Amino acid sequence: MKLVFMGTPEFAVPILRGLIGAGYAVSAVYTRPDAPAGRGRSLTASRVKALADGLGLKIIQPRSLKKPEVAEELRSLAPDAIIVAAYGLILPQSVLQIPMYGCINVHASLLPRHRGAAPVAAAILAGDESTGVSIMRMDAGIDTGPVFATASTPICDNDTTGSLTERLACLGSNLLLEVLPRITGSEIAPAPQPAAGATYAPMLSKEQGCIDWNRPAIEIWRQVRAFQPWPGAFTTWEGRLLKLIETRPLDIPAAAPAGAVTALAGQPSMPFGIVTGDGVLGVKGLQQEGKKAATADEFLRGARGFEGAILGQDQCRKSP
Repeated sequence: MKLVFMGTPEFAVPILRGLIGAGYAVSAVYTRPDAPAGRGRSLTASRVKALADGLGLKIIQPRSLKKPEVAEELRSLAPDAIIVAAYGLILPQSVLQIPMYGCINVHASLLPRHRGAAPVAAAILAGDESTGVSIMRMDAGIDTGPVFATASTPICDNDTTGSLTERLACLGSNLLLEVLPRITGSEIAPAPQPAAGATYAPMLSKEQGCIDWNRPAIEIWRQVRAFQPWPGAFTTWEGRLLKLIETRPLDIPAAAPAGAVTALAGQPSMPFGIVTGDGVLGVKGLQQEGKKAATADEFLRGARGFEGAILGQDQCRKSP
């Protein structure tokens, strides 16, 4: 069986590695073009490209799949199936119709909930108790195709988008390897997604990381976890950005305005919290703009006048 793989970020890496490890013939790997990254904004290869290069696989990086010559090149590879995992480009009908067994997508949610580009962050933001992966046959819509199989996992209180994505990638790889032989052997047929319960998770932006302290502590706690590692949840103090890394919502009263830093007694790992619209957000780890990440205790030792300050009075202008 001949496969073409399409994927770009870390989520797709275990899935490609699993296919190769299982002995599948991957004739080409499609991934997004190299993009500027880091402080120097130098062109950087995707995680999938780095893996494919190390495995000696053919790498193709079109900016779009809509051009006729791109579809023609893909057709010349004669794939029996195209496996897609967080690729980041739309597959037009001219591509969807090429493989005999279709384009099979590994999506990081329990469809139809959280269709779209940021399903993992969306599940944390929504306060979902669990999420999972879906193996689906792609159609012209955005994650609307029929589903072959799903697998679920609980969302833990300490899960971030980073940790949950890593777990879902492994879950998706295992489920794909279990289901793929049944798909090609005509032992399983995909079921249409129900209309009820569909939600959409659009791509995240840096601006969404800015914290509104008038919101409840539990919602801000989810924001901190959902936006880690990117774009980060942040506020401002004395005109400088302050990124929150690890927090916990506390159901305690506070006679202070939203955004006020308040001392916490009897909490060694959380010496201070921040007043919100409902409750206090205890802080364990944070990072000030231009400095290294620190525990809350380490930060306090070098931040005179921090306790009692009101955060977020300056406009959040950029992500740290």
